[in-house]
Amino acid sequence: MTVRDDFSVLAEILPELRILRRKPEADHKLWHNDGMAFLPAFLKQRLAAWQEAWVDRLSSPDTLLLPSLLGLVVGVLSGAVIVLFRWLIESSQGVFLPDHGTESYELLHWGWRLGLPVLSGALIGVLYYWTLKGDYVVGILHVIVRLSYHQGQMSWRKFLMQFIGAGIAIIGGHSVGREAPSVHLGASTGALLGQHLQLPNNTVRALIGCGSAAAISASFNTPLAGVIFAMEVVMLEYTIASFLPIILASVSAASVTIFAFGNHSVFHIPPFELRSLGELPFIVLLGLLAGVVSTLQVKMTDSIAARSKEWSFVYKATLAGLVTGLIGLVYPQVLGIGYDSVNSAMLGEFGLLLLISILVAKLLATTTAIGLGVPGGVIGPTLFMGAMLGAAVGFTTVLVFPEQSSDAGFYALLGMGAMMAATLQAPLAALIAILELTNTSSVIFPGMLVIVIAELTRSEVFHQPSIFKALLTARGLDYSSNPLALALRRIGVANPMSKRFVTVVPELTREQAMALLQSEPQWILIEQGKAPSLALPAVALARYLEEHEEIETLDLLEIPADRQPIEGIHVRASLHEADRLLRKSGHAMLYVYDIPAPNFVRVKGILTRESIESAYRL
Repeated sequence: MTVRDDFSVLAEILPELRILRRKPEADHKLWHNDGMAFLPAFLKQRLAAWQEAWVDRLSSPDTLLLPSLLGLVVGVLSGAVIVLFRWLIESSQGVFLPDHGTESYELLHWGWRLGLPVLSGALIGVLYYWTLKGDYVVGILHVIVRLSYHQGQMSWRKFLMQFIGAGIAIIGGHSVGREAPSVHLGASTGALLGQHLQLPNNTVRALIGCGSAAAISASFNTPLAGVIFAMEVVMLEYTIASFLPIILASVSAASVTIFAFGNHSVFHIPPFELRSLGELPFIVLLGLLAGVVSTLQVKMTDSIAARSKEWSFVYKATLAGLVTGLIGLVYPQVLGIGYDSVNSAMLGEFGLLLLISILVAKLLATTTAIGLGVPGGVIGPTLFMGAMLGAAVGFTTVLVFPEQSSDAGFYALLGMGAMMAATLQAPLAALIAILELTNTSSVIFPGMLVIVIAELTRSEVFHQPSIFKALLTARGLDYSSNPLALALRRIGVANPMSKRFVTVVPELTREQAMALLQSEPQWILIEQGKAPSLALPAVALARYLEEHEEIETLDLLEIPADRQPIEGIHVRASLHEADRLLRKSGHAMLYVYDIPAPNFVRVKGILTRESIESAYRL
């Protein structure tokens, strides 16, 4: 009898084989084709073959066409989700706000300004307490955690709770933005599509980047800034293979937004330019102040998150609403996203004292909301604070040098870029964002200067991490751009695995042993129970048969050889998961498997430590 890695032969050898136990390191679900049970047999076979071919091709880090097409699909889907999310917020605000279509919370009665955030906070707290059962992290932080620790696997429940929770928070006047929830929604769209199609985890990770870029692109109508943000903040890498799908996703999402809302920017930005090099000291001052404010934002948010760690989420969300409502009684401009106030600052409609007061109020309201876990974003409030800070500096500059100074709105724009760069640790994304918002290259020179100074002030003078890294550290997690880990995450285990193996039970006849060696395998996997547990070098069996010609039956567990313990890893896993499993187990190799049918596990290949190292060195 010839023993081969074939579906029918394995079924005969192991009729009782069941699904392998799920390893705690692998956060993906084992899968099979039960969902295709209604299809004809030939069509099920064809679809299964296509799916297997997709996994093999997408496991390679150099595949471009199929990931690019997937990126295009993710962009369209994410853009549609963001449009729906934005429509929900704006249409709901238009129902009860006095000036329909704008964030006119300042026109509300004082009772509503106080009560609306409190009621919405309590509603969010109860809703999340019932549905999320203790795991309340959403937004960009959730995306980063899933990428770092769960191979990018995301859930429909978190998707829906982010959509509903962020909508309630923003409509209720909390000092949070819609961009970070949009990133969560876009990233989840990419991840859920990849999971539904049973794509390998390295591709799911790429689709999360596509969804993140699509979200920023659709939120601001800034497709290039969306690409850079996804690479700089979410993916932490710049590779050609990653760029192409993300670019297509960003462009397609922007197209959906333009179709729905028209081709205009979120902000009303008049033409600006730097009038004189004499303004450079004020731009440097703005960068320093932006670094200071971003440091305060990070430290205050981190401190509030750490102090409230053990509090009930219902209490935290309600308290956040109460603090926001109390601040909103005095400074209603801080309620909601506040882009109408940003436009007013750019047009020079606020005085110096009001600008500083609103900045301080927004800082308190935002750090409280984010620190206490309100499901909104930090990007919008950060841009708001940057605009107020920049306008204040610009207002002062105009007072000192009225003849040579640029408008206060020009400094407001620079302040937005500086605060975004320093708080999110995304200098290039911030620069591209203000470039796309103004559509003029004259902003590049002052923008680069203010962004670099703001980033250096936060990181080198005050030694503070980005707000996302600070919140992760407070939760005992780490998010680093280790080059080796990033390289391994881009490659699936199906790419470098070897198919030179056979799978057998320990007891064989001499005839069976000679037959299996005819296929020239490199390894022989020995099954004990319901799964392979040892790997025997095929050369050891050949040598034993040659030296013991009189043996008619043999036990592969008894012959002299260097047998290696072996564990399984799913074919959808990345090399990063494989490397972690090898390090944890101390083994030298893994077998790669899939589940093509219910209650059946098929071994597809062998993965050694040497093959992993050679894959990322290429």
